[in-house]
Amino acid sequence: MSYGTPAGQPSQDVPVCPRHPDRISYVRCQRCGRPACPECQRTASVGVQCVDCIRETSKSVPKTKTTYGGAVRPGKPVVTYTLIGLCVAVFLLQFVVPGLTRSFGYSPLYTLTDPWTMLTSAFLHSQGFFLHIAFNMYILWLIGNSLEPLLGRSRFLALYLISAFGGSVGVLLLSPLNTLVIGASGAVFGLFGALFVIQRQRGGDVRQLVILIAINAVLGFVVSGIAWQAHLGGLVAGGLAAAVLAYAPRGKKRTLVQTAGLVSVAALFAAIGAGRIWALL
Repeated sequence: MSYGTPAGQPSQDVPVCPRHPDRISYVRCQRCGRPACPECQRTASVGVQCVDCIRETSKSVPKTKTTYGGAVRPGKPVVTYTLIGLCVAVFLLQFVVPGLTRSFGYSPLYTLTDPWTMLTSAFLHSQGFFLHIAFNMYILWLIGNSLEPLLGRSRFLALYLISAFGGSVGVLLLSPLNTLVIGASGAVFGLFGALFVIQRQRGGDVRQLVILIAINAVLGFVVSGIAWQAHLGGLVAGGLAAAVLAYAPRGKKRTLVQTAGLVSVAALFAAIGAGRIWALL
């Protein structure tokens, strides 16, 4: 005589997964002791735990924060590498897509009709001068590897984009209206400004950084074709954004204060740009 249990109806003596009662499981969670089917099993430091215990444990573990309130993420600076990858990819597309540079580069003359170019221009580079993209990407890699782990991914990305926007506002204020500007230089100078502010806030030596900024600033006036206006706008915007992140009071509301401060910096530059456009109308 054979003995069996009807399909889909495990006997009371057979352990079943509490999340999936139709599944028999002889593997038990090391924390709560309940059976866990393969779908509900998670490998822990010791043995196997169920998904409910893993979720409960993660709630009780305090989240590690960076010096300036961002989430600590081990590994490579993902945002920095992503920005470099985007710039390189767009640079290659400029050779194969006709009109890409003209369509997404920034010209003050078309600020009202194509405002998005104030950001997209930071991902384009000169096709006839390879050092343009090489220098910008090297500086982005160099400073990004230092700043991104300190700030966290979202704060670093916000800093970069605000700096790029500030660079375009600088062009709007100080360049001829028919100027076409491309390149990540404004954003890169924003990182220079941010690094200066954070170094000062941390009590570090900024003399070498000041010399480096000064050399690059002088090149903008000496070498033709370099938009020093974007450098200046990005430097100021990056410095202000970094000051918001670095000097926000610690506490539960630090993220809120930082967010409001970054929005305020972006709004300030938008207002300055709007005032310039209004004066030209």
